[in-house]
Amino acid sequence: MGLHEAFLRSGRIAAAAALIALSACSGQKQQAAAPQPLEVGVVTVRREAVPLSTEIPGRTSAYLVAQVRARVDGIVLKRDFIEGNDVKANQRLYLIDPAPYRAALDSALATLERAQANIASTAALAERYQVLSAGNAVSKQDYDNALAGRDQAVADLASGKAAVETAKINLGYTGVLSPISGRIGISQVTEGAYVQASQATLMATIQQIDPIYVDLTQSSVEGLRLRRDVASGRLKLNGPGQAKVTLILEDGTQYAEKGTLQFTDITVDQGTGTVTVRAIFPNPRHVLLPGMFVRARIEQGVSDDAILVPQVGVTHDPKGQATALVVGQDDKVSVRVIQATRTFGDKWVVEGGLADGERVIVAGVQKVQPGMLVRPVASQAPTTPAQPPTTAKALATPAQPPTAAKAPAAPASAPLDERLANSQSAR
Repeated sequence: MGLHEAFLRSGRIAAAAALIALSACSGQKQQAAAPQPLEVGVVTVRREAVPLSTEIPGRTSAYLVAQVRARVDGIVLKRDFIEGNDVKANQRLYLIDPAPYRAALDSALATLERAQANIASTAALAERYQVLSAGNAVSKQDYDNALAGRDQAVADLASGKAAVETAKINLGYTGVLSPISGRIGISQVTEGAYVQASQATLMATIQQIDPIYVDLTQSSVEGLRLRRDVASGRLKLNGPGQAKVTLILEDGTQYAEKGTLQFTDITVDQGTGTVTVRAIFPNPRHVLLPGMFVRARIEQGVSDDAILVPQVGVTHDPKGQATALVVGQDDKVSVRVIQATRTFGDKWVVEGGLADGERVIVAGVQKVQPGMLVRPVASQAPTTPAQPPTTAKALATPAQPPTAAKAPAAPASAPLDERLANSQSAR
C-alpha cells in the first residue's frame, strides 16, 4: 500500500510539473507575440525668429526702350555707330540722303522771300488807296481789293514761314539721332537701303539697361498677401526699412546688387490668375540683359513666433492641406493640419497648427498611422525629403528557404533608420 501511494504521489508531482511548464511556455509565447511599440524619430519644435522671404520667378526688361524709325523717305548713305555699343542721346546714328530735302528748303526760302516782297507792295498800295478813297478819287471797290491783296500777302508770308520750318525739320530728319542713351542692338538697315516714313521703317533698337527692371509673376493669392503686408506696414516699399530684393540668376548664383520693389500691378491675368510685381536693380556692369529668366527673393522682415519643421516631417493630404504627425504625451500619434506657406532652407515655416515643444515625426512617417502607440527617439532630421515608396512589384522579394537564417538585430548604437528597417523586417 505504501508503494502504491508513493507511485501515485510521484505521478501527481510529474503532472503538476508538466502543467506548470506548459503554462510557462504558453505565457512566453503570448508575451513574444505581443506587438512592441514602433520606434520613430522625432524632433521637438521650438518657436524662433525666422527671416521671412518670398521667392518669385520673373524676367528682366529694359528700363527704357527706343525704336529708331525712319521719319523721312530716302536712301541711307551712312551708319555712324557700331552694333552692340553704347550710344549717347542726340548722337547721330544714320544719314539719309539730304539732297532732296535741302532743295525743298531752298524752294521754301525763295517762296518766303517772294511773299515778303509782295507784302511790301500790297501794303503800300492799300495805304495809297486809303487816301484816295477819302477824296473819292478811287472807287470803294478798288480800295477793298487793295486791302484784300494786302491781307493775302500777309497770309502768304505766314505760309512761307511754315513751309521753311517744315523743310528745315525734314532736312533735320535726314540725320537720324538717338533719342536716349543706352546700348544699341543690330542695325535693321544697311547703307544703300531705302527707308520710308509712311512705313515707319525700323532701323535699330536702343535699350537702357542700367538700371534694369525685373518683372515678377506671382499668383493672385500671393499678391493679395503682399499687398496686405504693404498696407499693414510689415513690408515697406520706400523709406527706412525698405524691403530689399535679392536676385538668383539662371545658373543659380546670386546677383551682387540688391534691388527694391516698385509697384504691384492692379490687374490679374484672367488666363493664368497671376499678377505682375516690378522691382528695379542697378546694373552697372551690364550682367543682367533684357529677357533673362531669374528668381527674386523678397525679404519681408523677421517673424518672432514661427516654428521650423523639417520638410520630411510635412506631407499634404488629398485636399492639398499641409499636415504633420505629432507624438503626444501618451506616445500616441495624431495628425495635425498646419499652416506652412513658405520654406526656410530645408524646413517649412509653420505659422499655425503646432505648439512650442511638440514632437513631430521625421523618421518612420510612412510606417505609422494616427492613434498608434510609438516609441519616440530624438532624431537629427535628414536635409532632403524621403524617397516615395516603390511599387508593389519592386517590393516583392523571392521566398526565403525554410532554413534561412534570421537577420541579426542592429546594435543600439546603429543609426535610427537602420534600426527601424531591421525592426520592420523582424515583424
